[in-house]
Amino acid sequence: MAKPTILINLNRCTGCWTCSMACKVAYKLPEDKWWQYVRTIGSRAGIDEPAGEWPNVRMSWMPVYTSDCILCGKRTKEGLEPFCTYNCPTKAMTYGDLDDPKSDVSMSMKKLREKSYRIFQLPVWEGTRPEIYYSEK
Repeated sequence: MAKPTILINLNRCTGCWTCSMACKVAYKLPEDKWWQYVRTIGSRAGIDEPAGEWPNVRMSWMPVYTSDCILCGKRTKEGLEPFCTYNCPTKAMTYGDLDDPKSDVSMSMKKLREKSYRIFQLPVWEGTRPEIYYSEK
């Protein structure tokens, strides 16, 4: 695979942490170690605190991949999806080769762009994986 990539549709993410737990369990990570976690967007107080003031509150989430993430290298070399994308219950995550225009991730990006979704990456200074892309409307 030339450019393994994960695309996360933030409009589909429900903040359930299934992706994070799949990674943690699969790699037997210690309790205080996360290779991937879910950030609550807009919260000032932490996990699952809504942004805004009552009655205009809102919540959204963003799975964040730390530089420790290995993108399930052994698993993907066998042709399988990473644990996070495989276990996502809302199918908010798509995995594939970004250099292959017929891969799931390339086709998903194309469809989302046609629907005017914004596709972006987190800035380098956040220390995250460069193979992770996000989309939102």
